[in-house]
Amino acid sequence: MLVKSQIKYIQTLGDKKHRDKDGVFIAEGPKLIKELLEEKNVPLVSLFALSDWVESHHSKIPSKQVTEISESELARISFLTTPNEVLGIFRKPVFAEMNPKGKFSLVLDNLQDPGNLGTIVRIADWFGTEYIICSEDSVDVFNPKVVQASMGSVSRVQTLYTSIPAFLARHQDIPVYASVLDGENIFTMNRLNEGMIIIGNESRGIGKELLKISRHKITIPKRGRAESLNAAIAAGIILSQFLMSGSSPRSLPE
Repeated sequence: MLVKSQIKYIQTLGDKKHRDKDGVFIAEGPKLIKELLEEKNVPLVSLFALSDWVESHHSKIPSKQVTEISESELARISFLTTPNEVLGIFRKPVFAEMNPKGKFSLVLDNLQDPGNLGTIVRIADWFGTEYIICSEDSVDVFNPKVVQASMGSVSRVQTLYTSIPAFLARHQDIPVYASVLDGENIFTMNRLNEGMIIIGNESRGIGKELLKISRHKITIPKRGRAESLNAAIAAGIILSQFLMSGSSPRSLPE
């Protein structure tokens, strides 16, 4: 059973400043909770779960870390449209200092949609991309909706919020690739060994300042009439081509 102070505290974790203050984040649902419980770098703080979930996991989790709650209580603390059995509070992961040399990293300029960011984090994890660098005005990677969309990948992909121009200036030896509509066809480029791939805002694209300092403009060629690609889809296609293709130079698939 929850007390009012617990409910109020959990609800405040929907706000970035409260998550940052305590160094924690919220995760929900059996699948996501299971994924995070298996990760050592996101220690569990506490779980709040329905009786059936508690009963099936009582031997795996110390009882002091689990509070059995009712469906109505779960509805009050959940950030999901449809609450799903269990909600957990976890410590944010701690990573070593970023070292992007010799790797591909994603750079996100003013990304605003939580679902997009969460999907991009998951895509980066799929392709073994360790780093995501976000502009300071991008959505928080520990927003509950981002965590949900990432399905646990926030525990494995390091995300840094910083001034992107300043970050790129500190790593001038690494080529920068800006994803735009009129760049070089990614399917005909020579094989690459490292780089920073900039993905822009969902509606406005990449800011003018970043475009000016980007050494290379790249594009995913289109054959249909769609105006643009979703940011997460674009990131997935680019990473797939840059990291998984074995041919060099590459040709546009039929």
